[in-house]
Amino acid sequence: MSALKLTQIGNSLGVILPKEVLARMRVEKGDSLFLTEAASGNWMLTPYDPGMAEQLKLGREFMREFRDTFHELAK
Repeated sequence: MSALKLTQIGNSLGVILPKEVLARMRVEKGDSLFLTEAASGNWMLTPYDPGMAEQLKLGREFMREFRDTFHELAK
């Protein structure tokens, strides 16, 4: 575990993430990170868009429902 300090960045406050953390998250300059609050009240910082997971789930359900149609279209 690492302690991070808040630092002034222009008119805002921010944290600087260590290179090791960025490497483990597989992110680099210009990538987006998402800060979400869990049901427990904890916060999670992730490179994965939580809204995208719901969209993928809905897409998979749609494809499963119309599996035969997609199979015929692929012929």
